[in-house]
Amino acid sequence: MTAPSVVILDYGSGNLRSAERAVARTGVDVTVTSDLSAAAAADGLVVPGVGAYAACMAGIEALNAGPVIAERVAAGRPVLGICVGMQILFESGVEHGVETKGLGLLPGSVTKLSAERIPHMGWNTVDVPSGSRLLAGLDAEARFYFVHSYAAQDLDLLNGALVTTASHDLPFAAVVEAGALSAAQFHPEKSADSGYRLLSNWVAGL
Repeated sequence: MTAPSVVILDYGSGNLRSAERAVARTGVDVTVTSDLSAAAAADGLVVPGVGAYAACMAGIEALNAGPVIAERVAAGRPVLGICVGMQILFESGVEHGVETKGLGLLPGSVTKLSAERIPHMGWNTVDVPSGSRLLAGLDAEARFYFVHSYAAQDLDLLNGALVTTASHDLPFAAVVEAGALSAAQFHPEKSADSGYRLLSNWVAGL
């Protein structure tokens, strides 16, 4: 049986090599590329992202990758957004008072965390809802590695999706599962065995 194919989208932003190694560990055939035809054809597409929301969106737009990501989701073909790669899936992001339009595949805006300590950096537990496919098999004490100052915090807008929350003073979306579209605010590739389980669960659904 042929291993599933996964493309990690190279649009100039993201921990590409660490993401590549982590996904490859699950046994799939991984390619890091900016080739949109490869991104469209792969069994699974990973959209990574680090740094500023506006810079990530500029990279996506320069590559014209938005329509490919949207078409995959509309066709029920798996996409996984990681960190800022999750954030740009929302309608907009607000950083330093500037609002940047996102891909609009998830409702709501990404805004600065309302917390005493910013950024939220380090290991944190998450509150997993029943029925989560991505976090199946993990116990309540499982921890994931976060590095971020912004997040999707208007959780009521996401009531059509399965949302795993984490808290840094206040709750925010840590994982969103909405049909073919999955997203994690933390870094699975830096989250040891817990992150490996999430990636393995995602790959199992390809």
